[in-house]
Amino acid sequence: MVVLQIASYFCIMIEDKNQQLTQLSDLGEFALIEHLTKNLKIKHKSTVKGIGDDAAVLNFNKKKIVVTTDLLIEGVHFDLSYMPLKHLGYKAVIVNLSDVYAMNATATQVTVSVAVSNRFPLEALEDLYAGIETAANIYNIDVIGGDTTSSTTGLLISVTAIGEVESDEEVYRNGAKPNDLLVVSGDLGAAYMGLQVLEREKEVYKVNPNNQPDLEAYSYIIERQLKPEARKDVIELLKQLKVKPTSMIDISDGLSSEIIHLCKQSKVGCDLYENKIPLDPQVISSCEEFNIDSTTVALNGGEDYELLFTVSQEDFPNIKANPSLSIIGFIKEEKEGMHLVTRADTRIPLKAQGWKNFND
Repeated sequence: MVVLQIASYFCIMIEDKNQQLTQLSDLGEFALIEHLTKNLKIKHKSTVKGIGDDAAVLNFNKKKIVVTTDLLIEGVHFDLSYMPLKHLGYKAVIVNLSDVYAMNATATQVTVSVAVSNRFPLEALEDLYAGIETAANIYNIDVIGGDTTSSTTGLLISVTAIGEVESDEEVYRNGAKPNDLLVVSGDLGAAYMGLQVLEREKEVYKVNPNNQPDLEAYSYIIERQLKPEARKDVIELLKQLKVKPTSMIDISDGLSSEIIHLCKQSKVGCDLYENKIPLDPQVISSCEEFNIDSTTVALNGGEDYELLFTVSQEDFPNIKANPSLSIIGFIKEEKEGMHLVTRADTRIPLKAQGWKNFND
């Protein structure tokens, strides 16, 4: 669980006046890379050569390779006034691994590139890479390279994740068929509500820096925002259950956006049932506190990094009683459209209102 000490949210680094911080200019690029990556160990046979040469060398034999990249920018994707750098390093890896698992693949390697301004000392980057190393150890992946450079606009992080999947086991967004079941892992909306709490406490802090709020009541939703997890366990579970999804996507931009992606690429429609959407009690109580509709949060909040997928009705007996999975709807013919079926049994067209890049 995230340690709820508000002081750790509102500083970029430990402010110890007696601590001598190391300027990055004292090391230079190659010494910096060597310093930050010295503890990273190789775990996979497919990693022939990792960090230390002009390029990494991988050997996947006859398996298919999946590759995905995400870019995280300070002030757009994260706020260092409440995002600890160790958590940021962890999250930067996780959001990429989630995309690999959404292909029904196993993540094996990542590269990490960082652009950083001169306001960050070495100790700050050590915290960032401690989070990266923690994610690598927990998810059993190799960090095999990347780049470092200077920035005049703050911190930027680019992670590329690489994975492997047996031939014919990969799952795309375009395989859903009419009468398939719509399934989601975990619960939704917690990351968005955690963000609302952190933004509120940031404003309180601006007014009174000595204020130390009690955030224990929000521990789950704050952790879902600051330290999300990729659902590697769900991919392993589906293999154990001998269930191969017909289509799959991870939920980064909100449930409604991801359902629309699946339906459009599969050329199908769907009915999503409001009363089947999984919500944690802490999400419900925080929505009441903020006077926000919980269904709206689940549909549009984003950053849940759960897996949304479709399965054949023949697989219903294998998944129906599993606590990690919720059946939230079913797939229809394309001409019937995409709808939310409310608790009052009203059908409302689904709209994508989640995260959008390039908004004014």
